[in-house]
Amino acid sequence: MKVNNAEIVISAVSQKQYPGDRLPEIALAGRSNVGKSSFINKLINRKNLARTSSKPGKTQTLNFYKINEAFYFVDVPGYGYAKVSKKEREKWGGMMEEYFQTRETLKAVVLITDVRHEPTRDDIQMYDFLKHFDLPVIIVATKLDKVPKNKRAQHLKRTKNTFELGPEDYLLPFSSETGEGKEEAWGLLKQFL
Repeated sequence: MKVNNAEIVISAVSQKQYPGDRLPEIALAGRSNVGKSSFINKLINRKNLARTSSKPGKTQTLNFYKINEAFYFVDVPGYGYAKVSKKEREKWGGMMEEYFQTRETLKAVVLITDVRHEPTRDDIQMYDFLKHFDLPVIIVATKLDKVPKNKRAQHLKRTKNTFELGPEDYLLPFSSETGEGKEEAWGLLKQFL
């Protein structure tokens, strides 16, 4: 997909602030610092529309990025980061739960994991949570460029088995560095838009 227009529309903390234009939405979830912003930036060919940070826990709101006036990427706060207070984490949890449970325009969730590591308990909990709400899930195993080519299949198999993926789920190898998986990502996303 050629992206001619991409802008952040709002950083929302509650339903009253969500955009009201009824465009379809694709949410991006994942651990803090797993590469959600890099994924967005690579897909839309922008260096820093979505802010990347070396400090985990930076995204603390639901960030709505309008793409080509046609749909939104919604970057949700990362999870599993210890340096954020318990109270703050509970606030994010409530905000994300409200979004995932009530948003009718949400078409699918991209769950980003690091292919180098086995999915964490937090990753599995997020996956189970999304499945509980019958949301389509696309697992993007990012940082593919950091795994030797001869070990990739085994890393992807481990990810698939750890999540116990169903036949309706997607697992997409991806690299924000090399762009590997970018065309496949757009192909999948278009099915939901």
